[in-house]
Amino acid sequence: MKVAVIGLGVLGASTARALALAGAEVTVFEAAAPLAGTTGTSFAWTNSHSKEPRSYHDLNTAGMAEHDELAAESRANWLVRSGNLEWAEDPAGAERLAASVADLIGRDYPVSWITPQRARELVPDLRVPSGVQDIAFYPTEGHIFPALLVARLWGEARDRGAELRCPATVLGVSEVDGGVRLELSDGTADFDAVVLATGRWTETLTASAGYRVPMADPDAAGSATVGLLGFTRPVATRLDRVLTTPNLNVRPDGAGRLILQGLDLDADADPANPPSPDGDHARTLCNRLNDLLAGTEGAGLESFRVGQRAMPADGLTVAGFLSDSAKIYTLATHSGITLGPLLGRLAARELLTGNQEDALADFRPQRLIGQSDLPPLKPARFAGQQ
Repeated sequence: MKVAVIGLGVLGASTARALALAGAEVTVFEAAAPLAGTTGTSFAWTNSHSKEPRSYHDLNTAGMAEHDELAAESRANWLVRSGNLEWAEDPAGAERLAASVADLIGRDYPVSWITPQRARELVPDLRVPSGVQDIAFYPTEGHIFPALLVARLWGEARDRGAELRCPATVLGVSEVDGGVRLELSDGTADFDAVVLATGRWTETLTASAGYRVPMADPDAAGSATVGLLGFTRPVATRLDRVLTTPNLNVRPDGAGRLILQGLDLDADADPANPPSPDGDHARTLCNRLNDLLAGTEGAGLESFRVGQRAMPADGLTVAGFLSDSAKIYTLATHSGITLGPLLGRLAARELLTGNQEDALADFRPQRLIGQSDLPPLKPARFAGQQ
């Protein structure tokens, strides 16, 4: 089968790899550069917190397992599975966290309560606020280095003959007799099938095919789709895992650098007005970091970015064919880092075999096609909600 994949973020790279491994002839079209979209501006924490309905939770846990299976095949320099620590600092937060942990335990999700002393054994430089007695530890969670993951996935696809056209702007997609046609800025190209892995540009391309899948506005300031990410200069602190705390989420980013996220500050995130790496919000993040970890005195940001999340309008993943012709397959999700390798493999299997995967039954695009005026999604404002 001759298949086009549009987009070379984690979803596009995962799908291209799975298709190429199965013997398909794969051409990837990327408008700007690999990682140029959402994949390059992600906190990249693998987890299945606050994922509802249950089928979405199960899909995310399967996505975490897929990362483990991929890592078992060869050295996994892109995956750190060292766990996550979370706590609350007020009664409302403690109640919310306790309910979340109880729910996850009921779903057999690995989580346990540990003491501040044990937390400091795991993170020697951790500064646990006075009054915090119970800390949730999620041992199977971790973080991804997106560029290294995409390099692994796309490299293996390329090893098996996949080709890349970049820069290549796809203006539209249409069904034609025997396949699909891509309208490009410099002509057209025909394939047996196409996979749209275009993130926040999904709505435009699906609309060109006559099956618009509505997405939450990725440019709306302060909305659920935007968030601030601070990337520090190298700091002399000991941290090898994810921390999701009331005031700051933080994870390693390699070479002594950290990624910082303060969800309450996302109310001021605006793609049209990126923040300064030495402005007020940057100083707030660095001050919070110093309160959280010893060895971060004098920390500063190398860059401060506005991430734009690819979120279908109801907040859930989209995975499936746009029509019964089974020619145009669409992938769009806010959980791309966690789900990428799994969705790529399942999408390739559905494309090449014609068989439907039960794990994707609740996430077909038909639930959204033709829908309008859906209520806006609520922004994440506390740990685990994003």
